[in-house]
Amino acid sequence: MIEIDIERPVPGGDMMARHEGRVVFVAGALPGERVRAVVTKRRGNVAWAQVREVITPSPDRRDVTSDPLCGGRTYAHIRYERQLAIKAEVIADAFRRIAKHPLEQPVPVVASPETGYRLRARLHVDGAAFGFYREGSHTVCAAGPTGQLTEAALAAVGRLHAALGKGAVVCTSMLVSEDTAGQARVVTCATRDGATLDPFLGMTLPEGLTGVVVQARKGEFIAAGSDQVVDHSRSLPGVALAGRPSVTWARRGASFFQGNRFLAGALLDRVLAAAHGRFVDLYAGVGLFAVSMAARGQHGLAVEGDPTSAGDLASNGELYREHLTTRAESVEAATARTPDTRPDVVVVDPPRTGLSADVVTGLLRWRTPRIVYVSCDVPTLARDAQRLLADSYRLSSLEALDMFPNTPHVECVAVFDRAASTNAVNSDADSPVR
Repeated sequence: MIEIDIERPVPGGDMMARHEGRVVFVAGALPGERVRAVVTKRRGNVAWAQVREVITPSPDRRDVTSDPLCGGRTYAHIRYERQLAIKAEVIADAFRRIAKHPLEQPVPVVASPETGYRLRARLHVDGAAFGFYREGSHTVCAAGPTGQLTEAALAAVGRLHAALGKGAVVCTSMLVSEDTAGQARVVTCATRDGATLDPFLGMTLPEGLTGVVVQARKGEFIAAGSDQVVDHSRSLPGVALAGRPSVTWARRGASFFQGNRFLAGALLDRVLAAAHGRFVDLYAGVGLFAVSMAARGQHGLAVEGDPTSAGDLASNGELYREHLTTRAESVEAATARTPDTRPDVVVVDPPRTGLSADVVTGLLRWRTPRIVYVSCDVPTLARDAQRLLADSYRLSSLEALDMFPNTPHVECVAVFDRAASTNAVNSDADSPVR
């Protein structure tokens, strides 16, 4: 047990302190607190620790009524307004240290309701129990007390779990996917090796679900209902900053979609406000951005490497095929080629690993006037920003959205413009990007 003073937040959810010349990353703390903590790991001059007693509490500390180590609760002990401020601090620190680009002003972070916000969640199954994993383990903890999913979603999943005989020998996990209105709800069950599929044969759709999908070694099949949920742009909360077009997206339960029902619309609006003219949308998912841009008359290309999401992207873009070309391929393959017509803007929304070196090299070769970078990981955004800023781009704007309250995760929208470019937008009537 060590007694330490907490200094500042760091990416990943821990807070930094120092003890006997060693940097210590402390879970469950707040800046300004003095705590007693138990060291859980050491590596060189760095240690990791977990708070056991708060000696001097921060005024921003609040009581936690559920398991603080259950997935999605890393920041639950922090007053919500302070969570937003901490995320802004982490963004600024990453841009200062990693991107070598100090920010002139604090980054605004758009707030979200703390409960019932998740549209997608993977619930792990352990016999009679299902839920999230506790941090750093494969121990299942109940999802309900974390408040991330709606009561209706949890009840529906519970009925499926019961119908499968508590899932003891059937599912390893159940991926629940909802539409933003909570009217459609599909659960995708990943089966255990060797598990019998008999419980799914002739299955009656459990109340509260619109579809049950089975992922087995020999393939995927629909056990009951439909495998799709459908969202409409009008159902996404938020004020349409750029005149949000009327768009419908159909997606299978396993396809990627933004995870926060309250902020997906706000994220879309911000991208639309920044992305005009001919476009390329990389890591396009089911077409949240690309289909919306095509619907308002822009010409462009959308690229998605995941086969499931790419299939939904192609279907969603079919109505706008005169404006939108879709490709099911890796972003690395797409950026290895030079477009016949240079786009006015490239939208990227990569996974937490950020852009690969090859993708950044390809984008720099394209010399696109504007890059709109949607990021779910601050350090990789800052790393990629460093390369863009070193190659004639400037950071025109940076905003964040709190897509996952009570966690250290935050979604950023960064706009980079080529410093030497006038950023003139070519006519949308020009030929599409191919």
